[in-house]
Amino acid sequence: MLRGTYECIARVGLAKTTMDDAARAAGVSRATVYRLFPGGRDELLRETVAWEMTRFFAHLGEELGSASDFAEFLARAIPMARDELVRHEVLQKVLETEPDRLIPLITVEQHRLIAYISAYFRPLLERDRERGVVRADADLAQGAEYVARMALSLVASPGRHDLDDPSEVHRLVRRELLGGLLDPARQ
Repeated sequence: MLRGTYECIARVGLAKTTMDDAARAAGVSRATVYRLFPGGRDELLRETVAWEMTRFFAHLGEELGSASDFAEFLARAIPMARDELVRHEVLQKVLETEPDRLIPLITVEQHRLIAYISAYFRPLLERDRERGVVRADADLAQGAEYVARMALSLVASPGRHDLDDPSEVHRLVRRELLGGLLDPARQ
């Protein structure tokens, strides 16, 4: 259902995607769509945006594979995510033509994405704690959420940071994103 809705958004945009279009694209009846999404079109669009955001970051995690430590993982992940975001055709099309419709959906569903990314980051932080890289007294749940929020912010809008410069990205990750979590000897 979500894939079909996503395909509709790719073809006609958010504003013109209807419940009937989504049902046809998914090969189900309109009644089935309403049973699955009793909140109607708004709920369907929110769920589709959340699904695609999660799918996007899951794909990145698979592409990155393993890294020697969490800092190295982030230093590779942030520029890759930014590059993928900029090249994401559907996202760029909708941002260009319907930002007023997409931005609220992303904002409303961001909590799911942060929870997903935080859950992905936490075991990496735990592994680094066991290896003495992360401070023993660090709150890993809080740290994972903080890093997820900051990484998402950097991916969306790098600001003063040149994400194409590996040395700058490494410095950013170790000093700003992980500065409070890493053992001071490891920064």
